[in-house]
Amino acid sequence: MTLLPPIPRRFFIGGSAALVAAPALAPLAARAAEGKSLTIGVQDNLTGLDPADLNDNLSLSACRTMFQGLYGFDKDMKLIPALAESYTANDAATEFTFKLQSNVVFHDGTPFNAAAVKFSLERLANPENKLKRASLLSMLDHVDALDDHTVKIVLKTPFGAFVPTVAHPALMIVSPAAVAKYGRDFNRNPVGTGPFKFVSWSADTLKVERNDKFWRAGYPKLNAVTFRSVPENGARLAMLQTGEAQFIYPLPPELIRVVERNQNISVINNPSIYARYVAMNVTKKPFGDPRVRQALNYGIDKAAFAKIVWSGYEDPLDSPLPPNLAFYQKQGSYPYDLARAKKLLADAGVGEGFTTEMWANNNSINQRGLQFMQQQFGNLGIKLTVTPLEAALLQQKIFTVPSAEESQLQTYLGAWSASTGDADWGLRPLFWSKGAPPRLFNVGYYKNDEVDAAIEGGLGTADASKRGGFYAQAQKLIWEDAPWIFLGVDRNLAGQAKTLAGVYQMPDSQLLIEEGSFSA
Repeated sequence: MTLLPPIPRRFFIGGSAALVAAPALAPLAARAAEGKSLTIGVQDNLTGLDPADLNDNLSLSACRTMFQGLYGFDKDMKLIPALAESYTANDAATEFTFKLQSNVVFHDGTPFNAAAVKFSLERLANPENKLKRASLLSMLDHVDALDDHTVKIVLKTPFGAFVPTVAHPALMIVSPAAVAKYGRDFNRNPVGTGPFKFVSWSADTLKVERNDKFWRAGYPKLNAVTFRSVPENGARLAMLQTGEAQFIYPLPPELIRVVERNQNISVINNPSIYARYVAMNVTKKPFGDPRVRQALNYGIDKAAFAKIVWSGYEDPLDSPLPPNLAFYQKQGSYPYDLARAKKLLADAGVGEGFTTEMWANNNSINQRGLQFMQQQFGNLGIKLTVTPLEAALLQQKIFTVPSAEESQLQTYLGAWSASTGDADWGLRPLFWSKGAPPRLFNVGYYKNDEVDAAIEGGLGTADASKRGGFYAQAQKLIWEDAPWIFLGVDRNLAGQAKTLAGVYQMPDSQLLIEEGSFSA
C-alpha cells in the first residue's frame, strides 16, 4: 500500500434589473445580533434533499449543511479530510482504504461507522436504485467494512481521481436507518452527520437548525440557516439590502455598481468552473448536422452575451472545459461571423431558417439569456420560442423521459460545474453517449464513438499523463462537433452583509456554511 501525503487539517461540510436604494446600517446589524441565524437568498427552487439523487448545485449546496463526505474541498477546492481522517491507496489505484473519524453520530442518533459508508456508496452505485449521480461510482466493485472505523473501497478499474470523486457532494454519507425508515421519501426527510439538522422544506424555503451533537468542537456557530428561493433579481437584492437575507447568490450582475455603494454589503467576484452553454438535441432536425451547430456558434455574439446578460461578468469559454478545471486544453474560438454562420446554414439546407424552442430555468438571468438568444437566432432567420420553467418542472421534463425519441427538448440554456475538480466530471455527464437522461446530463443526446473512447480511457487509468492525453482528444473532438453553443464561464457573484464571516462560495458555485458566524 502507498501512504498518501498528509492533507492540511481542515474540514468540509458534506448552474429583472430593479434599482434598489441602499438602506442604513441598522437593519443589517439588528438582524445579525437578533439570533445568529443566517438567511440565504437564491435564484431557483431546490429540487430535492437526497444528495445522491440531485443534478443541481443549489440543492447540493443546501445538502452540504446537513451531510458530509469522507473527503471534501475547502473554499479554493483543495482536497481536505472530513468524515475520514486519512486514506491509503494501492499502486494500481484500484483499492482505497479510509480511516474514519470516531464518535460521530447521525442526526437520528445512529452511529456513523464503516457500515454506513458501505451502505451509502453501494446504494449510490446500485443501478436498481436509479439515483441520478450513480455514474460517479460506475467504477465501484464493492466496499468492505474492515472494522467500525476502517473501510476499503475496491474498484473494477484503476482510477487516479477517485478521492476527488469521493469529495463530490453526491457521495456524502446518509443515515442507513433513515433511508430504511423513509424509503424514497428520504428525499424530503434528510438525515446526515452535518453541522445542521433538517427542520422543514416548502416550495421556496428550506430551514435547518444547529446540530448540538456535531463532532467538530465549537461548530456550528450559527443557530439556524434558511434558504429562500427568490428568482427575481431585484427582489433578491432587496432582501440583502433590508437585512431580510445576509447572503445572496448570484448577485445580479447588472446591479453590482449599486451594491458597491452600500457600505454595509461586501461584493464577492471570483472566477468559477461554471461553464454556460446552449445544448442542442442532435436527434432533432436540423441539429443532427454539425454544420448547423457550428453555424450557431459563429452566429451568436458571445461578447454581447457577456455584456448584455452578465453586464460583463462572464469569461470566455474556449473549450468544453472551463480553464480552472484539471486537464483543460484551450481549443480556440468561434468568432462572431454572421456571414459564415449563414453560409453554413445554407450548406446544411436550412438557409431559409427554421423554428425551434429553448428551455431554461425561470430565474432573471436565464430569462434575459433566453431573450438574447431569441434575438440572435432571429438574426439568422431562425424563429426561436423561449420557455422558462421552474426548476423542479424543468428537471421533470428532462429526467423522466426514458429515451431520445420521447424527449421534447430541442435546445437548452444551462450551465455545469464539475464538483470533483476533475475533467472526468466536466465531460462524462455531458458528452458521453451513455450519459443521456435519466442517467446523466447529456440532454442533447450527443454521440461520438471517438469521444466515448477518450472519456472511457480517461476514466480507466490512474496515469495522469495518459488521462491528460485522453481528455485533450475528447476536448478537440467535442469542440469541432459543437454539440453546444459555447457561451462563457460564469463569475461567482455574491453579496453578503459585512457582519457575516466564514461563508464561502467555491469555484463550482456551491457554498460552505459550516464556519459561518456574525460579528454583531
